[in-house]
Amino acid sequence: MKPRLTLFDLDETLLAGDSDVLWCELLMARGLLNAADFGPRNADMETRYRASSVSAQEFAGFYLSLLTGRTPASLEPLRAEFLRDWVVPRIPPAALRLVQAHQAQGDLVVMTTATNRFITELTARHFGIEHLIAIEPEVAQGAFTGRSTGTLNMREGKVARLHDWLRGRGAALADFHSTAYSDSMNDLPLLEAVNEAVAVDPAPRLAAIAAARGWRVLGLRA
Repeated sequence: MKPRLTLFDLDETLLAGDSDVLWCELLMARGLLNAADFGPRNADMETRYRASSVSAQEFAGFYLSLLTGRTPASLEPLRAEFLRDWVVPRIPPAALRLVQAHQAQGDLVVMTTATNRFITELTARHFGIEHLIAIEPEVAQGAFTGRSTGTLNMREGKVARLHDWLRGRGAALADFHSTAYSDSMNDLPLLEAVNEAVAVDPAPRLAAIAAARGWRVLGLRA
């Protein structure tokens, strides 16, 4: 039997919410962003992401710009608060149990997200997930530049980054029985690339595709 590779999207899949949106809400709550000005822009970006009508470049740039000029160390207390108060309360117990079940059976478990590494790596650690593939924020002279490095981990980029990551381990996707869990149409390329696609609390368009293709549909929030 082939070893098992299990891939989890984060936002709206393992998390009842979107990390980028929640990070912005934290910044607004702390007075670091002007809510009257930024709130509508954040809501517009979320809407266009859900509709798959925003480019990966615009999406990544919008959220990475919020880190510009700050050092990772200066944001560490805020990042810890974000995990504790904004992320962990929104993790459904069923999501944690699902990850733990795959880990217990010896799967190679990966979290793959279109949110940047800086605000998701603590979430991956909370789940006990060692391997995280995410949008990579650029750091120069010790501070975030507001730009990304490498292939953006979104839509087809998730598949490209997965292949690159496996190649770096001396492996290929065909070496595994692969499963991917996601809620979003943005992850359709990834779901189509694996052996077993699972739609988690799916948005209507993905739910329709899952029904047509006989994919498993799973609810983690009930």
